[in-house]
Amino acid sequence: MMNFVQRRRFLWKVFLVGLGLIAVVANATTFARVSFRELAQQSTAVGRFRCLSTESKWYNGEIWTETRFEVMETSKGSLPELVSVRTMGGAAAGLRSRVEGVPEFRPGEQVYLFLYGTAGGTYQVMGWQQGTFRIRRDAGIERVTQDSAATLIFDPQTRQFRGRGVRNIPIAIFQMKLKKALERETN
Repeated sequence: MMNFVQRRRFLWKVFLVGLGLIAVVANATTFARVSFRELAQQSTAVGRFRCLSTESKWYNGEIWTETRFEVMETSKGSLPELVSVRTMGGAAAGLRSRVEGVPEFRPGEQVYLFLYGTAGGTYQVMGWQQGTFRIRRDAGIERVTQDSAATLIFDPQTRQFRGRGVRNIPIAIFQMKLKKALERETN
């Protein structure tokens, strides 16, 4: 039988091992920067969407969130009027799961999304935050900001972590940039 001091040392060791495991898991995900052009080329669908609802539930032992969007504009692919986008994480049965880099959506907000998946099925966001572009109105002008613009992401060309991306640009400029990236894909 363990005495108090032995039990305390044992619990301290268990705590340190657990802390080490958390550190390993936390550092296990490194995102590589995907260029705007690569997002456009690799996506099966790109469009402007309005979030209608979100619902989180358990699936194969993990919490996933399914977000329903109204399609407002299609720039690439064939999209139905309503689209479901599935992301890891969410809140279900009193538990909350958050996966770093996975976008979360709120009903009513508008976004441009770069998606992959099949028509009629559930889509996923290409590059998670990198494929999510939030639209906001500022003094009557709609502006677009990429979710990953402020996040440090590994750039394989420079071999450094950098915070780059689309930040606070007028929607007309974003649409021209998107059109140009999609034209390069067909040429």
